[in-house]
Amino acid sequence: GPDGETAQDDHPVTQVSWNDAQAYCQWAKKRLPTEAEWEYAARNGGKSNTLFSWGNELIVDGKFKANVWQGSDINATQGEDGFKFTSPVGYFGVNQLGVAVMGGNVWNWCEDTFAMYPGNNANYTVDPNSKVMRGGSFFFDPALDKSFTVNFRAPNTTETSLFNIGFRCAANSN
Repeated sequence: GPDGETAQDDHPVTQVSWNDAQAYCQWAKKRLPTEAEWEYAARNGGKSNTLFSWGNELIVDGKFKANVWQGSDINATQGEDGFKFTSPVGYFGVNQLGVAVMGGNVWNWCEDTFAMYPGNNANYTVDPNSKVMRGGSFFFDPALDKSFTVNFRAPNTTETSLFNIGFRCAANSN
């Protein structure tokens, strides 16, 4: 907001609703990625079956591989990964496709309306105002480490804008 701190240029844009992200993408002549495109990129062009886009471990040689929540509840002290809130984009490196932050930092809006996958018989009513988010964030999620995996997804409404939700743009190849 107008009285808040100035956003850091190398950090993800946050406080962006799905509607805001759509408007920006339209302005930039791009679009939000579909959920399938997001996962394809997280799986390094579909070539990886690892749990996370960077491998199977959240911590390697004592170092976090992404900006994530540390702990198992909302009161856990943060900063072990080097950041209390967002981290600079690319700080933890890029995947084999050269794409940064496919897990942690901020949730990424996707184009799709949230629905159960085919074959899932869970009692869920599809709401066209509930969209897919992927990637997890630096902030607590009840799914814990699972939220950073390449296949985890969560719903949120089109008007929701939180300090741990952002987006990335996609473009059609020519």
